[in-house]
Formats: sequence, structure tokens, C-alpha cells
Amino acid sequence: MSLQTIIKSLEKLVMLHDSLLSISEQKTVAIKEGNMENLQPLLVKERKHVQALEQVETARLKDVKDWFEVNNFQSEDQTITTMLEMLEDNEQQQMLADITTQLTHSVTNLKRQEQLNQTLIQQSLQFVELSLDMMNPSINNLNYGSTKETESTKRSVFDSKA
Repeated sequence: MSLQTIIKSLEKLVMLHDSLLSISEQKTVAIKEGNMENLQPLLVKERKHVQALEQVETARLKDVKDWFEVNNFQSEDQTITTMLEMLEDNEQQQMLADITTQLTHSVTNLKRQEQLNQTLIQQSLQFVELSLDMMNPSINNLNYGSTKETESTKRSVFDSKA
């Protein structure tokens, strides 16, 4: 198993994460505009990207494991960091470090964007709840006089006997 296969897998992961970041930014625009029609296809597209990401990550894990076996390195911690420590070729080590750094930046940017989307959705839900609360005032607010525990508490907001 060559190092180039692992680097190509990492490049695919960077590409997929950058694509997910683009989708996430489009989701932010849709959320801000309140456009649910545009949001639904973006969620479908995002789900497909996540599935592809999982497949590439599974292949990458297998490639790393194979690399350790082929090079006769016995390590319980079969990670890219361990590979970087074991590589002797400075050029390969630098290539692997660079692509790993790119992947880290992509994941960090995606996480930040998704946290923004989550915050925007929570604020939207709070606004909807507030609006609903304002439309359904409590029965105590409707009665200005003394508090009688008769039929007035069972009455709906809109009096149907009008």
C-alpha cells in the first residue's frame, strides 16, 4: 500500500468537506431568507455528500491499516500522526502533513458554519414560539376583573356566543 493512495484519499476528503461547506453556506442563506423550498434539496444533497464522505473515510482507514502492515510497523495507534512520525522521506512527510492540515482546516470551517446554522435555526424556533405565545394569550390576561373560577376559565380565546 503506497502513501500516494492515502494522500489521494485525504485529498478526496478535503474536496468533499469543501463541498459540504459550500452546501452549508447555501443552507445559511436559505435559513436567513426563511426559504424552506430551497432548504429541502440542500439537505438531500448534504446527505449524499455525507454518505460519500463515510465511504472515502472507510477506504482511508483501510489504506492506513494496510500501510502499517506492508511496512511492518507494529503500532496500536494507526493514525496519520503516527505515520508522520515513522516516515523517513521528508518530501512525503511534508506532503502528508500539508494535506492533513488542509483537511483539518476544512473540517473546522465546516463545523463553524454548521454551528452558525444551528444557532439560526434555534433563533427561528424561538421566534415562532414567541409568535404563537402572543397569539394565544393566557386566560388570566383576558380577565381584567376579579378572578372567578367558573366557566370563564374553560372558555376559549374566541367567544363563540357572539
